[in-house]
Amino acid sequence: MERTTVQETTIEEVRANIDALDRRIVELIAERQTWLVAAGSLKKDEDAVRAPAKVEQVISKVRGLAEASGASAEVVERTYRALITAFIGLELDHHRTDRVQG
Repeated sequence: MERTTVQETTIEEVRANIDALDRRIVELIAERQTWLVAAGSLKKDEDAVRAPAKVEQVISKVRGLAEASGASAEVVERTYRALITAFIGLELDHHRTDRVQG
């Protein structure tokens, strides 16, 4: 018998599905990192890397995507703020390295 609802799954099935999602999420973070490092090397200064207006634009966009997808907009916003903060640090490191080497 095929299970068709989340309520009918076992904890092992739930954990296996979460593990599979974690793999996909990490792969997507790695892909996002590649593009952000490239963007950091194109920006003229650290203010452009920090770009608070762009951060708020991204937050607004992902909140809308969350609402349209049935995800918690609050969880998505907090997750993206943490993600963006971490990526700004990485981007600044690459930006500084590029300036020293360039």
